[in-house]
Amino acid sequence: MKIAMLSPIAWRTPPRHYGPWETVVSLLTEGLVASGLDVTLFATGDSLTSGRLKSVCPRGYEEDREILPKVWECLHISEVFEQGDRFDIIHNHFDFLPLTYSAMTSTPVVTTIHGFSSPEILPVYRKYNRKTFYVSISDADRSPDLDYIATVHHGIDLKLFTFNPNGGEYLLFFGRIHPEKGTRECIEVARRTGLRLIIAGIIQDREYFETQVSPCIDNDRIRYVGSAGPKERDKLLGNAFALLHPISFDEPFGLSVVEAMACGTPVIAFPRGSMPEIVVHGETGFLAADLDEMVRLVERVGDLDRKKCRKRVEDRFCVTRMVKDYIKVYKKILGVSAGHRIRPWGRLETVCEKKGHNIKRLTISPGRCIDLCREPDISGYLLLTGGNAIAKGEGKKEKLEPGCSLNLLEGGWHTIKNPGKTEAVFLDVVDQPGKTNHNIKVNVSGG
Repeated sequence: MKIAMLSPIAWRTPPRHYGPWETVVSLLTEGLVASGLDVTLFATGDSLTSGRLKSVCPRGYEEDREILPKVWECLHISEVFEQGDRFDIIHNHFDFLPLTYSAMTSTPVVTTIHGFSSPEILPVYRKYNRKTFYVSISDADRSPDLDYIATVHHGIDLKLFTFNPNGGEYLLFFGRIHPEKGTRECIEVARRTGLRLIIAGIIQDREYFETQVSPCIDNDRIRYVGSAGPKERDKLLGNAFALLHPISFDEPFGLSVVEAMACGTPVIAFPRGSMPEIVVHGETGFLAADLDEMVRLVERVGDLDRKKCRKRVEDRFCVTRMVKDYIKVYKKILGVSAGHRIRPWGRLETVCEKKGHNIKRLTISPGRCIDLCREPDISGYLLLTGGNAIAKGEGKKEKLEPGCSLNLLEGGWHTIKNPGKTEAVFLDVVDQPGKTNHNIKVNVSGG
């Protein structure tokens, strides 16, 4: 199985410090390679991988301000899709923009949606909803407008996180400094509980930092240590009494939450987004309704078993589990285990394949539509054997019933839709490989 892994280019893959998407891409890529898959990583030129590395952008644009993001993003994405037919799967971790390139190849495209930055990006996802595949990173982060092939929670490399059975005496904020992450709220919790607070992370909102955070930093009770690399991260998380996560948005996942628990550190979070899927209330931390409750719950952290925090991550959020889940997704798309190829619109099966004789079964799911221009595996003549369908193209529309056949080559048809509540099943018969069967009678019913 050949996989094209499309990583963002804001940071190196893996990142030196901050870069959650790039972190996940790196962990997945290395895990897939270790599992025996042929993976080509499309990332910045300074990225590190045991697979093949393809790059057009030398460095991350967040690390080199002379790199114009939009220009190099376009070059980076087109590099993947211009050679897309060389792969069995294109795995997109670059948000919505690569979807607009997906018609350049017949290779199935699966997109891990790492969250919706804004409702305004949903039109792109809606357009390609039935032409590509989507994976959510939590059940909470699913849009009702979209179809998903799976939910795959992120996994982390447990070797990078040392279990600390005792912890320390300070509270920790670990993440990007932004109003929605609740840095200022963490400062308030520290003040009201009398505990020290360490703040670690990149400054994403400079004004917020200067007005709400910086005035409170005294390098004694409240400290800011900047963005932490892997070694410093391990120490900060493991030596903390608790990680505070008072988010004011529906967070898609939350890597820092899982990383803290991997070190044995309980998490106190607001129950927004994916938090109820990650934190087990009263066992690996607490879900606080508001700031007042968060303050009260700090007193109960000492009653929690830090071993259970680590065990939760080992069982549910390790990289091995994540890799296995994605391999299942790839196999489902390609139909490896079932002997047929799964498509967003249904499935394509080989019924009989012998010398001089080839029969395929094309099944369109209820309410789904097939774009014929994107399906090179279909010969050109189709016979409807079950269900109903509507063929459209070049200003015309025809209803199809069982027994009707469709000449795709001569009719100028572009799409076939299944408007019913049952599957629409077609047979595609080829007498000789590469040639259509002209013995099928073309009889399109206007119904």
